[in-house]
Amino acid sequence: MEHIGFPVETVIIFVAVVAFSLFLDLYAHRKEEATTLRSACLWSLFWVALSVAFGIYLYIHHSPEMASLFFTGYALEKVLSVDNLFVMMAIFSWFAVPGQYRHRVLYWGVLGAIVFRGIFVAIGTELLSFGPYMELVFAAIVGYTAVMMLKKRDEDEEIKDYSNHVAFRLVRRFFPVWPRLAGHNFFLHRSQALAESERDGVPIEGLGRRCAYAATPLFLCLAVIEVSDVMFAFDSVPAVIAVSREPLIIYSAMIFAILGLRSLYFVLESLSGKLLYLEKAVIVLLFFITFKLLLSGVNHIFGIGFDISPNASLVIVLGVLAVGIAASLIKMRSQTPESRN
Repeated sequence: MEHIGFPVETVIIFVAVVAFSLFLDLYAHRKEEATTLRSACLWSLFWVALSVAFGIYLYIHHSPEMASLFFTGYALEKVLSVDNLFVMMAIFSWFAVPGQYRHRVLYWGVLGAIVFRGIFVAIGTELLSFGPYMELVFAAIVGYTAVMMLKKRDEDEEIKDYSNHVAFRLVRRFFPVWPRLAGHNFFLHRSQALAESERDGVPIEGLGRRCAYAATPLFLCLAVIEVSDVMFAFDSVPAVIAVSREPLIIYSAMIFAILGLRSLYFVLESLSGKLLYLEKAVIVLLFFITFKLLLSGVNHIFGIGFDISPNASLVIVLGVLAVGIAASLIKMRSQTPESRN
């Protein structure tokens, strides 16, 4: 297999495209208004087109195999993110965050995800240098996630109380907490919080902490989302590493997928409850990745079996995703208007 390492030209192009994309997204959504389904769909198409353009660049300047690895990792990260997005919906609902502020929280959440994905990719690819036995460890991690998702589907879970979340408790430990939203602000200056508290008779939790700023519920929401995404990365990074050992391919595939998550969130929020079989597709793909890692590990350790090629992996990932979406759409069309509601 070709090893591309970190070619300077490709790294510069990747960093420039990501930086421009973040600036463009921030500029385009500078007005605080709820994102419509039409706008979310158009932006989702834009992010997919941008990712395809980068994949074509890899195809032309490196090799078809590198492009195939990128597209496989991209599609896998995208579909695995679906479960995480549903968790974000629950978090937003619990914190009662209005629609016009959700994109702001997701934007900063994506910046955190870019940093943490880089750390996890560096650690994961380095761990694989210890030998093929690490592939079996990664297979166990991904397989465990698949089993937990399968079990969760059979349970009627109550709405989670995020006041017990580790991120929530950590913020309250270091900052006074303003008990209600203050527009799009993550923090209020202590003097402003005290003035509003005296005027409106609103108590400030943890006022005795000597801190210049008080955290708002919007920052608590962001902290919970960031930590939840870090936990999600423990599952998704090993799955994408199963596709390729190239850090640049893994990281670029994950980041391009993450760039489109904000738009995908609003699409899924609008279609929530309609894509009934999408989560099943995620579970199937997790079991496929587990099988792929086991095959690769056994082949490298004992010389038995074979590795699944990048092209075959891409076909399987896209095929399972397409079947999940198609089955959901067919199911949705077969339902009566009353049952859809």
